[in-house]
Amino acid sequence: MSQVEIINAVKKYGELAALDHVSMTFKDGEFFGLLGPSGSGKTTMLRAIAGFVLLDEGEVRVDGKDIGATPVYQRNIGMVFQNYALFPHMSVAENVAFGLDVRRIPAAEQRKRVADALAMVRLVGFEQRKPKQLSGGQQQRVALARALVTRPRVLLLDEPLGALDKHLRQEMQIELKRIQRDVGITTVFVTHDQEEALTLSDRIAIFNAGRIIQAGSPGEVYARPINRFAAGFLGEANFLGGKVGGVTNGWAQVALDGGAIASVEGQGLQIGQQALLAVRPERMAIHAGSATAPGSNRLAGTVGEVIFSGNSTSYRIHCGPQIISVFRQNDGQPILASGTAVSLTWEPDDAVLVAE
Repeated sequence: MSQVEIINAVKKYGELAALDHVSMTFKDGEFFGLLGPSGSGKTTMLRAIAGFVLLDEGEVRVDGKDIGATPVYQRNIGMVFQNYALFPHMSVAENVAFGLDVRRIPAAEQRKRVADALAMVRLVGFEQRKPKQLSGGQQQRVALARALVTRPRVLLLDEPLGALDKHLRQEMQIELKRIQRDVGITTVFVTHDQEEALTLSDRIAIFNAGRIIQAGSPGEVYARPINRFAAGFLGEANFLGGKVGGVTNGWAQVALDGGAIASVEGQGLQIGQQALLAVRPERMAIHAGSATAPGSNRLAGTVGEVIFSGNSTSYRIHCGPQIISVFRQNDGQPILASGTAVSLTWEPDDAVLVAE
């Protein structure tokens, strides 16, 4: 397979920088997710690799070779679009074979490759069906088989599961991961779906305004976001602002704006400095009344909205003027009613300092 490098990429549309001096590497064989709001630059990045977008500055390299001047059809890169782009008048087998036919692969070799590709995506027996006779998930598999049958060096996926309903999307996440692992192909995909990015990716990058805000493993980016945007975009986070009152052995005591004191790892913080803490809703424990775990940070509040989701319950806790989100699995504990006085606790390790 292949390694892809983006070096100082710039792409502007008028005054808008879709890519603003972006550099990153997609390692050989990894599954890399590009995540960000609409217009953040992630799709422009994908299309620049494919060759549909020409950079104003910078390079796209595959295995060390600059392919910026290489036409799309010579890049040997597979791509799956959100709407699958299947030919409605062609059968499944004909759709999958299309790229091979364009490359003038002999008929016998075409038949073998198409059969292998359809077996890989578990569509043996569907060869003669037309796209309209397939479910959304089956159409997605046909598009994937068509992209892989030419044996590309890199696979690009643009919102590959976006057109599917939630249940089918979850099933296809498992299938897509299996296929990518079996083939071992370097894969870059664009998604708006945070759960999808966390489930599929070996590494992710969060884009905003044409720049990479943070990149790393899903666990790293989720647990240790570097700023407010990264923390709020990938999952949900509670933000607690305050002022540093003291620092001891690398741990800072922050006087929160609501009056409570919270401890957080704060190497390099100075007394009197403003600080912003991010705490994930599932890392906060909720207790009826004033109970608190020894050594934990603590906030007092009142239950506002209660959102029951079957296996879990989400609470919106009113702590003075601030609303804190808390997530709890339904493990037999009684569900707290709106208006209940509660204490929220979390361990210092569960909070992270983030930049505004």
